[in-house]
Amino acid sequence: MDILFIDSTHNRLPEKLTQSGFNCDYKPDIKSDDIIKIISKYDGIILRSKIKIDKPIIDKATKLKFIGRVGAGLENIDVEYANIKNIKCFNSPEGNRDAVGEQALGMLLTLFNNILKADFEVRSGKWIREGNRGLEIKGKIIGIIGCGNMGGAFAQRLKGFEAKVIAYDKYKFGYSNEFVTEAGLEDLFKQTDILSIHVPLTEETEFMVNDEFINRFKKDIYIINTARGKVLKTDDLVKNMKSGKVIGAALDVLEYEQMSFENLHSSNDLPEAFKYLIKSSNVVLTPHIAGWTQESSLKLSKYLADKIIKEFT
Repeated sequence: MDILFIDSTHNRLPEKLTQSGFNCDYKPDIKSDDIIKIISKYDGIILRSKIKIDKPIIDKATKLKFIGRVGAGLENIDVEYANIKNIKCFNSPEGNRDAVGEQALGMLLTLFNNILKADFEVRSGKWIREGNRGLEIKGKIIGIIGCGNMGGAFAQRLKGFEAKVIAYDKYKFGYSNEFVTEAGLEDLFKQTDILSIHVPLTEETEFMVNDEFINRFKKDIYIINTARGKVLKTDDLVKNMKSGKVIGAALDVLEYEQMSFENLHSSNDLPEAFKYLIKSSNVVLTPHIAGWTQESSLKLSKYLADKIIKEFT
């Protein structure tokens, strides 16, 4: 089988596939127009997020038997149409779940202990202790939405903090264990102190966490989002931060990533909600790096290779 790589990956992925008899054509710098011209030659395609594998591309890929994404989400693949064409779709969320769980915990600790603010003050010659008195995770109720690979990994890492961890997952049942207790959505609204989002981006979840959703929580809450930016409506988040309903936020992803997030600061027309976030001392921001570790780079490729090899050899 001939496989086209259109994104850079850890070299372990093409190595494992080659060792198993696949022919790997590694073209991480290939342009979108050129992909369309040659896709009909290949049985498989490997990507991260370069392009959307949609109906027109799938129709051009007349030999295609599988699409492999080095990552967790499949939102840049038309999975439904691929299934109609009997094309298998693979991803590898097992590869970066540990990294995402650690990132979510690290962001929560950073937020609760004023670490960014205190670090900046010390570097500026200020020694402010009382103004940086923090909070403890112990005794808090952490509500997780989406208890798959990522939500489960976050729950596991909270075990030693003596918090109560509950989770709601619309498509999963019977997942209570030593780390997390299965709960209904209404239970989350009643109990949660800290909301952590771990759902994929779909038509159902796009801007799911909006003003109405936030105000269904009985308590004032903290929000952590290490999932996808467009699950959380930024304008509504800021509105509720201003009102005090949302006490603080830790955001690894933002809805503005669709606007070439890397170049956002070069724009003279920054979204007002984003301006608020970057000036707020009770917000922690990172550039979509949850899951982005040295170890996960290898594991994402290993898990994806194993799935492809199992299916086709």
